[in-house]
Amino acid sequence: MANQQDITQALARTPLYQRSAELKARFTSFGGWEMPVQFTGISKEHEAVRNAAGMFDISHMGKFTLQGKHLIDQLQRLVPSDLNRLQPGQAQYTVLLNPQGGIIDDIIVYYQGENTTGLQQAVIVVNASTTAKDKAWLLQQLDLNQVEFQDLSPEKVLIAVQGTKAVKYLQPLVKEDLEPIKAFGHLQASILGKPAFIARTGYTGEDGFELMLDPDVGVELWEKLHQAGVTPCGLGARDTLRLEAAMALYGQDIDDTTTPLEAGLSWVVHLDTKGDFIGREVLAQQKADGVQKRLIGLQMSGRNIARHGYPILSADEVVGEITSGTLSPTLGYPIALAYVPTTLAKVGEQLSVEIRGKVYPGVVVKRPFYRSKNRVTS
Repeated sequence: MANQQDITQALARTPLYQRSAELKARFTSFGGWEMPVQFTGISKEHEAVRNAAGMFDISHMGKFTLQGKHLIDQLQRLVPSDLNRLQPGQAQYTVLLNPQGGIIDDIIVYYQGENTTGLQQAVIVVNASTTAKDKAWLLQQLDLNQVEFQDLSPEKVLIAVQGTKAVKYLQPLVKEDLEPIKAFGHLQASILGKPAFIARTGYTGEDGFELMLDPDVGVELWEKLHQAGVTPCGLGARDTLRLEAAMALYGQDIDDTTTPLEAGLSWVVHLDTKGDFIGREVLAQQKADGVQKRLIGLQMSGRNIARHGYPILSADEVVGEITSGTLSPTLGYPIALAYVPTTLAKVGEQLSVEIRGKVYPGVVVKRPFYRSKNRVTS
């Protein structure tokens, strides 16, 4: 059996690993990477994002650039969203689908428009644990005689600066004016005098930006933001923040056996405005007939936290299981996401969760659990 040192050394590390280690971060294994799970504490980091600004090393995520004369037409086949709606500088959160309508991964497509030679350009950011799978799928499905695909995952740093005061802290280091950028807007910009990709996207439910840069610039940016007072945050706070905003985590809340309609992502499915795509027939059937299960938001009583995998009961029968759960730092009570039969998915439905052999009550509530008043609109 491998010892802990062998396991640690087998994990990949981002260019910001050393900076996190110097800040005494606690690390964990995630998607094949050794990532900081917390610095000063999950609650403090969570609060910093909700009330000021926090920064996350998300360099472990997959980063692809694509260009081709009919790039958008080719990508249209792979997602249920109508990418023809995108103007240059706009982005779409969407999902890659398999023929059964299951979610291969949730991704963001950033459309950059045409270059000087008339080729359409896009950046696609994918989850860390699915980067290899997504890359293989895209290379299999795209016509590589027409599309140039580049994997920048190991070459670029990705930093998320999130929170109500994200603009205040980031603007002094960026040449371009950040205020006019709308939600899911993006541009090529200059950070610390060096080229960078800036997008007003994130995974926290707050305003903020995701920045793709060369490693040396990323390290310098991290240091300057820290010196300015931005709180370093780990995966722990990233998880509680995204769960309050009811944002799905791939591999827990969504996977290749769940469809976007079952997962409450009907807003990314544009059946009426686009043509054929992989999985369309399944989604069209589900829309016509209704889905058999739905992802719900659940509020637990007291301080009883429903964790991933815990069974859900109705009338003493197991009807589903928790996919994600935590004690909400902002709201002060336990929240969870779970799949249950559609008949039990309506708001106000009383359900129970088995926690360590005992059964505790919960109630179905609207998602998201938390909605920021400070987020910009698209």
